Amino acid sequence: MPATVGRRMDRLAPVRRGTRGIERRTVVRTGIVAAVAYAAWLAIGTFGRPYNFFDMKIYHGAVVWWASGNELYDFIAPSTTLGFTYPPFAGLVMLPMSWLPVDAAGWLNALASIAALAVVLAALLRPIVDRLGWPLGFTVAVATPLALAIEPSRETLGYGQVNLLLFALIMADLVGLRWRAKRGTHHDTADSALARFVYSGAWAGVGIGLATAVKLTPALFVAYLMITRQWRAALTAIGTTIGVTLGTFALCGEESRTYFSSVLWQTERVGAADMTANQSLAGLLARLYDSIETPGLLWLAFSVLVLALGLSRAASARADGDELTAFTLVGLTANVISPISWSHHLVFVIPAIIVLADAAVRRREASRGLSARVTGAPPAGGVPPLRPPIWYPTLTGLRHGVGALALYLLFLISPIWPYEHQLPEVSHYQDGLFGALMENSLAIALIVLVAALPWRPGAEPAFYHDRLVRTTQLTARR
Repeated sequence: MPATVGRRMDRLAPVRRGTRGIERRTVVRTGIVAAVAYAAWLAIGTFGRPYNFFDMKIYHGAVVWWASGNELYDFIAPSTTLGFTYPPFAGLVMLPMSWLPVDAAGWLNALASIAALAVVLAALLRPIVDRLGWPLGFTVAVATPLALAIEPSRETLGYGQVNLLLFALIMADLVGLRWRAKRGTHHDTADSALARFVYSGAWAGVGIGLATAVKLTPALFVAYLMITRQWRAALTAIGTTIGVTLGTFALCGEESRTYFSSVLWQTERVGAADMTANQSLAGLLARLYDSIETPGLLWLAFSVLVLALGLSRAASARADGDELTAFTLVGLTANVISPISWSHHLVFVIPAIIVLADAAVRRREASRGLSARVTGAPPAGGVPPLRPPIWYPTLTGLRHGVGALALYLLFLISPIWPYEHQLPEVSHYQDGLFGALMENSLAIALIVLVAALPWRPGAEPAFYHDRLVRTTQLTARR
């Protein structure tokens, strides 16, 4: 073999080895994603319930009924006492699915919800994986089926609900607030005016406004924006809600009058408060009192307390530079204080799990840095620094890691259903104290999260603040 050919082969060998390494890594990652997706599918079959797009059939039947010239809120689904309970703007948004068969509408909603969840996870996980040096695509591909397997996601998909889509709208505003905080780093170099507008985050609040127009509970995020003096986003959210509501009133005046004067106040249209699926504070109190109705004054008193606690902790999380935890606390608080929070409404446990897991990793990283600093050589003539125990870096953050895993397993297994009871036939205490705790376990977890979910100072600030900058610089010097 000529010498020149030999040298060329030597140069090509590392390239070939590198290519084989990339191919092997791709195969391994693909296998991991497939295994996680299969495990999630098995978990849904094991812990989930029989799903047949039950709620989607109500929505679909209602908009078909409406498109046929009937009154939207006069519709009652066959063999049920249930009708359309969303504001008329939601009816307008759902109206195009009247052209599709109900199963096609259900699957289309499921695919859109899965795509929305994947995009949200990419946005929430990106700051974390960038810090850790993990590949974003692979991380999201693993996280998405894991998130789909837990109670709120699988119930949303199986019943044909819209919670993941509303979750995406709200989290879009979180991204917008982030971009506003970083203005000048993206949009100034964008190629088009539209891209510059998107990256400016000036639109933050539109998602919350649209979500509030579809379902009233996201209005608590408007209160949070006002409490934290994010006036532009708050006014944008309020303006969006009012704008689309007035626009709907102009198009569907009769339905709007019916909804706001009558349907909105008919809480019995959605079911009894004590139903097991209702994991709000109201449902918890009704079951503890073994009654189909919630004790009103007691619920009101505890709701005010939880509201004050949740919003104050959210404001503190934001002030310390963790907007994700702030949004999560607001979402969880809305679930707790709402009169009805079905288990498929509880999608904010997904970012709560992310926050807990990241808090565990951050504390472990910080403890490792501390160990490295204090085990160095002592200063000349000084006293050797006190060394932490050898197990200190390993156990630091353990409680947050255990909390994240326990929260995930709780919502994966969802122990409320084996202990489901229906009054007046069966008492909620039929299975004793343990059964009562299991039937209320998700509601209890929500209350604990509102009271104890940690935030991560400086993790994801959505604003520039002198105190935050000083804190970050001081932490870096340490």
